Amino acid sequence: MTSRPQTPPPDLPPVPSISDIFVAFMKIGLTSFGGGLSGWMLREFVQRRRWLSESEFLSGLALAQAFPGVNVINLAIWLGFRLRGGCGALVGALGLVLPTMALALVVVGLFAAVAKTDSVHVALAGVAAAAVGLSLQTGLRAASRAARSAPSVAVLVITFCGIFLLRLPLLWVVGAMAPLSILMAYLKLRASEAP
Repeated sequence: MTSRPQTPPPDLPPVPSISDIFVAFMKIGLTSFGGGLSGWMLREFVQRRRWLSESEFLSGLALAQAFPGVNVINLAIWLGFRLRGGCGALVGALGLVLPTMALALVVVGLFAAVAKTDSVHVALAGVAAAAVGLSLQTGLRAASRAARSAPSVAVLVITFCGIFLLRLPLLWVVGAMAPLSILMAYLKLRASEAP
């Protein structure tokens, strides 16, 4: 008796190739201006390509923000690793950084010639406003996912108030709230597994 190879469920897309990952990150890096990259990555990898679920993406975003370094690079590394392991992580980071860096060097040279023009500053302010809107959309989506219980909402509110309203040092607030949040999640998980 021979067994036939299992075919993946039809609702799951195939695992992307290394070149697909590089091209996707290159596209994001070259077409996202003024920030908001995590929102663009959410749209590209979750909504458009369906390479990851929204909860997987938001978990990766939370990890990327907790690690030291640039959040979007951390996220690119995590997404690439999640899709194709260590090689995917490397290709994700390089795809996001290298083409963008080459373009930035060219643009900086051109910008020096037109930097004193008022219309350039107006255009850049518009791009910045769009980037803030995209980041806000991603933040609100992540907050709605995280705020599933009263303790989670309390952690969100305390963290927001500590950093935004009281202007406490980010490192101290996150250093206090992250272990508390992890402990709460662990206790909730243990309670759900108890018979």
